[in-house]
Amino acid sequence: MLILSRKLNESIVIDGRITVKVMRIDGDVVKLGIAAPADVPVHRQEVYDEIRRSNEAAVTQRTTSVPKLSNSGVAHEARPRPADWQDGQRNSDTEVNSQKQNRPNKG
Repeated sequence: MLILSRKLNESIVIDGRITVKVMRIDGDVVKLGIAAPADVPVHRQEVYDEIRRSNEAAVTQRTTSVPKLSNSGVAHEARPRPADWQDGQRNSDTEVNSQKQNRPNKG
């Protein structure tokens, strides 16, 4: 651990991106100002420890398994495309559509 001494209004710079400045000293309490990019999380130690405990508990908690879906109600397989049709095989929807197209227009 690096130990540095700083006086009121003095700063340290970490990695050229984070600045820690002594803002106020009240007895045995030191107020620090921290300037860091938004993508750098900054927490008090006790808050950071609680976040870690909470994350570890969430990962290790036993989750109830989701029941498997039955085959009924599952989406049907995709219909074959015309290029996939075998000799003489036709899709019933295609037959209906072609019959509609071949009807004389009643108008």
